[in-house]
Amino acid sequence: MAVSSSHMRFTFECRSDPDFSPPPPSFDNLRRRNFRSSAGSGAAFHGISSLILRFPPNFQRQLSTKARRNCSNIGVAQIVAASWSNNSDNSPAAGAPAPPAATAADAATVPLPVDLAAAEDVVVSAAAAENGTVQLNSSSYSFLKSDASKTIHAAERLGRGIETDGITTPVLNTSAYFFKKTADLIDFKENRQVSYEYGRYGNPTTVVLEEKISILEGAESTVIMASGMCASVVLFMALVPAGGHLVTTTDCYRKTRIFIETFLPKMGITTTVIDPADVGALESALEQHNVSLFFTESPTNPFLRCVDIKLVSELCHKKGTLLCIDGTFATPLNQKALALGADLILHSLTKYMGGHHDALGGCISGSTKVVSQIRTLHHVLGGTLNPNAAYLFIRGMKTLHLRVQQQNSTGMRMAELLEAHPKVSWHFDMHTVMPRLHAI
Repeated sequence: MAVSSSHMRFTFECRSDPDFSPPPPSFDNLRRRNFRSSAGSGAAFHGISSLILRFPPNFQRQLSTKARRNCSNIGVAQIVAASWSNNSDNSPAAGAPAPPAATAADAATVPLPVDLAAAEDVVVSAAAAENGTVQLNSSSYSFLKSDASKTIHAAERLGRGIETDGITTPVLNTSAYFFKKTADLIDFKENRQVSYEYGRYGNPTTVVLEEKISILEGAESTVIMASGMCASVVLFMALVPAGGHLVTTTDCYRKTRIFIETFLPKMGITTTVIDPADVGALESALEQHNVSLFFTESPTNPFLRCVDIKLVSELCHKKGTLLCIDGTFATPLNQKALALGADLILHSLTKYMGGHHDALGGCISGSTKVVSQIRTLHHVLGGTLNPNAAYLFIRGMKTLHLRVQQQNSTGMRMAELLEAHPKVSWHFDMHTVMPRLHAI
């Protein structure tokens, strides 16, 4: 290749690509699903498809057990590629014995990076090998057993609503969507068809984030907003009616408290504030008022006090009161509030979920019925998360398990160090445990 100008000429000698004849199936045939914005990109890859997809004969079968365990996500692709090699110019000469072709049984022997409960989760048929396609059975998500796998693969590995073969979820920066024909628009407006309509009501990138969080929390539905504070405000306004009553705790994020004390009274909403550990005060408030919502953080900000979620949920549900836990400090990895009985779980995604200090966001997860009430008001008020921020949260959550694991380990080491230090004693009461440092 040569680069020239009016003053000088540079010449670069490039090694030519190896000549493989006949070529293997083109990149276009690997998967038929093409992302709309990259139409025609298959042709661009055609020239290098041989370099990417060519493997020596019986490549997969020659791998040692240890090597196959390190093959990550390309295990099945290796089988398909080996089949291509066996069926193309590497075919044996006439009269020579043909090597055995890769089969579905071979696919079952390839250890993937996550556990599969059943072989039917990944199916490579003879027809699929010929066409260069891999079929994933979306009826089972058994490889999403651990929270670590969910943070990485949930809502992306299977069932993503964006047509692309990319490993990462693309960012769709759009404010509106079109309908192919008038009949589609009519069907959408008359609730016979589901579709995106306007950016404030939904975005494919944001939906991937919502579904990932729902799977991680064990929730039916999740709504994403522009910040954790935005999520709290919309929550109160959607679930506590004018003239209603709210119960919250003394340990509370300062801006949340300001909204409760300053703005909710303007709508005739009254509030009872209790200590996070005072179960008796909660029972008294539930008896004396028609409480719509009990909202508390657990662990609390800033004192990290934990609420007995199972106990308070039972008390609330006896009186028809909804319970929402702000689990920002715990993350879904350390605490499953919904499984403990909470109706809703709220997170400031800005903190641990994002993990990189580069995006603001908030979310609320729970049953479809309750989250739909919140989502309806959210569509009216706005506070929509930008798709670029949604992408950053999706990316950040892929390391959530590793980060929280390390933070837990570091916190435990610090607690053990303080516990053993002669200059530190511990103050106990019914509500909290606090270290006290003696004067040196």
